[in-house]
Amino acid sequence: MDTTVTDLVHSEYAGALQQLRLPDGRALVDPSFVLLRVENNGVTDIDTGDYARLDHDRVGITVEFPGRKVAGLVVTEVSSDFLRDSFDRESGLGFQDGVISLPRVPMNRGAHYKVLAALESADPPANGARTEFVAPRVSGGIKGGVGSGQIQETRSRTGTSRAAVAMVLFLAAVIVAQLVVSLTKDTTAAPLDCASGRLTLSGSTAFAPVLREASAAYHHTCPRATFTVTADTSGVGVDDLDAAGRRQGSGTPPVIAFSDGPKDAGHPRVLQRPMGFLLFTLVVNKDAGVQDLTSGDIRRIYAGKITNWRQLGGDDVPVRLVSRDSGSGTRRAFETRLLGGTLEPGENSSDCRTPSGRGATGVIRCRRGTTDALLDTVAATPGALGYSELGSATARHDLLTVRINGQQATLDAADADAYPFWATEYAYTYGEPPARSLTASFLRYLTNEVGQDIIRSHGDRPCADLTDAVACGPS
Repeated sequence: MDTTVTDLVHSEYAGALQQLRLPDGRALVDPSFVLLRVENNGVTDIDTGDYARLDHDRVGITVEFPGRKVAGLVVTEVSSDFLRDSFDRESGLGFQDGVISLPRVPMNRGAHYKVLAALESADPPANGARTEFVAPRVSGGIKGGVGSGQIQETRSRTGTSRAAVAMVLFLAAVIVAQLVVSLTKDTTAAPLDCASGRLTLSGSTAFAPVLREASAAYHHTCPRATFTVTADTSGVGVDDLDAAGRRQGSGTPPVIAFSDGPKDAGHPRVLQRPMGFLLFTLVVNKDAGVQDLTSGDIRRIYAGKITNWRQLGGDDVPVRLVSRDSGSGTRRAFETRLLGGTLEPGENSSDCRTPSGRGATGVIRCRRGTTDALLDTVAATPGALGYSELGSATARHDLLTVRINGQQATLDAADADAYPFWATEYAYTYGEPPARSLTASFLRYLTNEVGQDIIRSHGDRPCADLTDAVACGPS
């Protein structure tokens, strides 16, 4: 919304509007109000590193008003309370002359915020004549976004424009044409690259949310395809795939196993394909009072040298460690990337609160079989620390994610080797599947535009988004 208020300010009912002033103290003579509403209306969550700006620039979007100066602005509405932290004094929010600067605000799908600004003409007109303002110029974009990644601008209007009427007539004509075609066309033909049959998707629980959404979307387009998602752990998924292939004897069983990281040795017939790049994060119970750990802190905690969070400046709460099963790809990535290859010790508790058996001492350690079970346990257990795939962790509001060495889990930080906790997600088949099989078709679906958007929407990234796309790992 961009509207003049000249008549109101000079009205006998103007009241407080007459007190509007520029930063230098001069009263506004030819003021106008602007209400900016910024919304993520796409299918992908936006992080601070996704804005198409230089890394050191705190500003994500600028809005320029030619011929006007900004007198003041205020953030009037945020869709979620956590967005308010993005507008503090150091965020980059501000204005200079006729330009409003908006910070790099992390926005989930559907999130929005509003900024109300008062402006004054750079050259106020004589005799109270109304000024025709030049349209504002919006500058900003998203790296790796859907389409061109550009910002789409809309404006509030009254009445129905000729363009809108023309569009309605055009759409009506299209609907009629489609109806005629549908009545004369054989609708039993399958869409391009559709395959039929049954396919089992197994393995990684961290990647399971992506697989559930992608398989449902594929089935919606290709209803003759049926999927079963049996997420267990990465290691179990690959072992079961290898066993199914050996039992079958020849050909490729209708199974795809997914793993966080490369397979173990001993499966020569199992072929791997990089699907995406998974970011992981440490998660901690809110009672711990910490949100930032160094690599050294993490190794000391898992070595049993830190037993209470107050030793790291947190609250007086005992440390409790929640781990995944030994076959978990997330656990393997944690041991490789954060513990330097050292294996986690075994568990000494089943409920993550009290030791199991006689003589159990040291930091309480327990394990859980799935990502969701681990997150539930960390959220419910005071002082608990665990690890998870990023998308599943950030969807929770009952626990906290942890920065590592001061770095958030972002693609840019991992791609620059500043954030260490990541892994390549691989898809495994027993031998090469036939080109027209449901197995091959679904693998192609995961690497096309729709599949890649689904991967992004869960906080992960397709290999094509990375600097080292061939190896699908940070440079």
